[in-house]
Amino acid sequence: MTSTTLDLEPFESHEVVRGRRHPHGRDPASRSFAPATLRTLGAPALLHRGTALRRAPGGRELASAIAELAEKTWIHPVSGELTRFGFSTIERWYHQARREQRDQVGALRRKLRKDAGKQPALGEPLRAAIRSQYADHRSWSCQLHYDNLAVRVKADPGLGSMPSYSTLRRFLRSEGLVKCRRLSTRDSEGAHRAAARREQREVRSFEAEHVHALWHLDFHHGSHKVLTSRGEWVTPLALGVLDDRSRLACHLQWYLAETAENLIHGLCQAFLKRGLPRSLLTDNGGAMIARETTEGLGRLAVLHRTTLPYSPYQNGKQENFWAQLEGRLLAMMEGQREISLALLNQATQAWVEVEYHRRVHSETGQAPLERALQGPEVGRPSPESADLRFAFTTTQIRTQRRSDGTCSLDGRRFEIPSRYRTLSRPTLRFAAWDLTHVWLVDERTGAALCRIFPLDRARNADGRRRSIPSRDGGGGADSQGRNREPVPGGGEPGLAPLLRQLTADYAATGLPPAYLPKDDLGTVGVTGEIGASGAIGAADATDADFRAASARSHDEDPPNQPKEME
Repeated sequence: MTSTTLDLEPFESHEVVRGRRHPHGRDPASRSFAPATLRTLGAPALLHRGTALRRAPGGRELASAIAELAEKTWIHPVSGELTRFGFSTIERWYHQARREQRDQVGALRRKLRKDAGKQPALGEPLRAAIRSQYADHRSWSCQLHYDNLAVRVKADPGLGSMPSYSTLRRFLRSEGLVKCRRLSTRDSEGAHRAAARREQREVRSFEAEHVHALWHLDFHHGSHKVLTSRGEWVTPLALGVLDDRSRLACHLQWYLAETAENLIHGLCQAFLKRGLPRSLLTDNGGAMIARETTEGLGRLAVLHRTTLPYSPYQNGKQENFWAQLEGRLLAMMEGQREISLALLNQATQAWVEVEYHRRVHSETGQAPLERALQGPEVGRPSPESADLRFAFTTTQIRTQRRSDGTCSLDGRRFEIPSRYRTLSRPTLRFAAWDLTHVWLVDERTGAALCRIFPLDRARNADGRRRSIPSRDGGGGADSQGRNREPVPGGGEPGLAPLLRQLTADYAATGLPPAYLPKDDLGTVGVTGEIGASGAIGAADATDADFRAASARSHDEDPPNQPKEME
C-alpha cells in the first residue's frame, strides 16, 4: 500500500501535526469545512493531477483507475491523519465533478441546508422574548442573556423549549443584537438618542480629498499630573489640532483647563503656522461652542462643524492620535517624577516635530509631513495676530448712560468717547476673558470705530473736562480750541404755538372758564394775561351758574378743534 501526500500549500497554517504543518489549525470553522475540504482536495485533485482518470474513457479502465486510487493512503486535510477513500466514494465524486461544466470543485462542496441560519429550535414567541430582553438590557453578555432566558422559559411554558447556548448566540449575531457599552453615568436622554441613532444609521470612515480641507480639534485629559508654581498637582489637558487628510498635527499644546481662551490661544497658533482651513470639526464642549469661538470662525470664513452628541467615533482620527500620544510620549515620561507644564510642552513639541511628523502612518502609508507637503491643499494665508485677536470676539449691544457717557459691561463701566454720545445703544466687541481690549464697532458693517477703556474715576477727579465736539455749530470748540457761543433759537418767547391756539379756540366758544377763581383778581384773557372785564367773581357767581356753564361747555364743541394732539 502506498501513501500519497496532497498539495496542501494553500491551506497551511503554523500548527505542526506529526512533523508537518496542520492545514487549518484548531479553528472551529475549519472543522465545519472538513468534509468539503476532503472533496475539494480528494476528487478534484485526483481528477486534475491523477492522469489515470483523465485517460480513462470508461468501462474497465475507469474501474481499474478508481480501484488503484482507492488503494492509496491520503493525509487528512484537517486532522492530518492518514486516511483512505473507498471505491464508491471516488466514483461518486468523479461523476459528480464530470457532470459540472463550469466549476467542478464547487460541485463537490457541501450543499447548504435549507434551514441554514433560521434557527428552527427558536419559535416566534421565544424570538420575541429574546428581542424584548435585549431591548431592555443591551449591555448584557450572551451568557447573561442565556441565563435570564432560561428562567423566563421555565416560568412561562408558552415560550417553548429552551434552546442551546450556541443556538442563542447564533441568533443574536444574525439579528445584530451585539453587546453595547453600558451608559453608566451618561444615562441621559441624549445618550439614549445617540444609541438609537447608531442602530438606525450606518457608520462609515471618511477622509478629505485635500490637505487643510478639514481639521479636527479636541481636548484630551492627560494620564500624568503636572506640578504648578502654586504647589498643586493638576491634570493637564492637551489641545490637538489635526489635519484630516495628512494627519499632520497643526498644533499641540498642554493647558490647565478646557476654556474658550485656551482653545483660541492654541487655534490661533495653528492658523499662524499652517494657514486657514476650509472647515473645522469639534465636539459640543463648552469651549467649542462658545460665542467667541463660533463668531470668530464665521468671520474667518471657516466652516464650523460639530459631532453629534455622545458620538466620539465621529472624531475617530483625533481619538487615535490621543492613543499615540499616551502610548509613546507620556509612556516615555513615566520615569520623570516631577513634571511641570513647561517641561511637558517642550517634550511634546520635540516628539511631534521629530518623530510623529516623520513616522510613516499605518493607514496612509506616508509620513504626515510628507503627505501634507505632497498636497493637494486648499489652505488660505492666515491674518496677522492682531486681526485674529479682533476676530475671536463676541458682539453685544449695551445702553449708554447719558449722564456721564458710560456703559456697563460685565459689572464694569466703560467710557464712550463724546463724539459717539448720540449712540443710545452702542455695539461692543470683546472677549470675555480679556476686557483690556474692548472695541466700539459699527452695528451695520462690524468695522471697529475705536477702543474704549474702563472708567477711571481717580483721573476724572482732577476736574478737567474736554469740550464736546460740535455737530451743527451749536456750541463746542472751534479748530483753535476756543469756546463758541451757542446759536440762539429763532422762536418767539411766551407760550408755545399749540397752547396759544388751544386758548384762542376755547375763548371763541364764548363760555366762561369752568372753574371758580379764588385768588385771582381778574379774568384770564386770550393772551394769558389777567384782565378786569368780564370777571366772574366768587361773590357774583352762584353754584347754579357754575353748573350751567360747565354743562354748556361739554355740550358744545369749540370750533376748529384739532382732531389729534401730539
